Amino acid sequence: MDDSKIVDLYFERSEDAIKETSKKYGKYLYSIAYSVLSDKMDAEESVSDTYYEAWKIIPPNRPQVLKTFLGKLTRRISLDIYRRRTADKRGGGEISLVIDELDECIPSSVSVDSELDSRLIKDSLDSFLGELGDSERKIFVLRYWYGKSYDEICDITGIGASKITAMLYRSRLKLRTKLEKELLL
Repeated sequence: MDDSKIVDLYFERSEDAIKETSKKYGKYLYSIAYSVLSDKMDAEESVSDTYYEAWKIIPPNRPQVLKTFLGKLTRRISLDIYRRRTADKRGGGEISLVIDELDECIPSSVSVDSELDSRLIKDSLDSFLGELGDSERKIFVLRYWYGKSYDEICDITGIGASKITAMLYRSRLKLRTKLEKELLL
């Protein structure tokens, strides 16, 4: 079913909206949730919560790109579940490493957890991703959006670990410089 028709179902408050969303994007949302949580039940909970949030948010909001909208919701919800789950025992997970790496890019007192959703950082990040080459962008997104480990990125891209490590390091430096310049931090 076409995305605009699925969104129309949400506006009509039809329960078919959830069914059609699940049919079209269920596997995609689960893969995002699982990459953050590494737990089947938590990932399923995250996807279920995504459907609930979409149900609450879409009317009156009309997402421009439904897939992206749902992916962002799933990622945010999954990170919230991850934070709750690891509140007492920090460390050990790939997502903690990813957040720590990105914290290095966000200058001064700005933290990834509190500021990543701000409009300025989103705009700067979108611009930054557009400036990267295809392979750099793919590796950056695999690491910092999907939370993939270095080994998983090697398997997906066929690029060696040392080259990936260097590419991500250079990308983080470029991002930090860009954010310092654009946000005057």
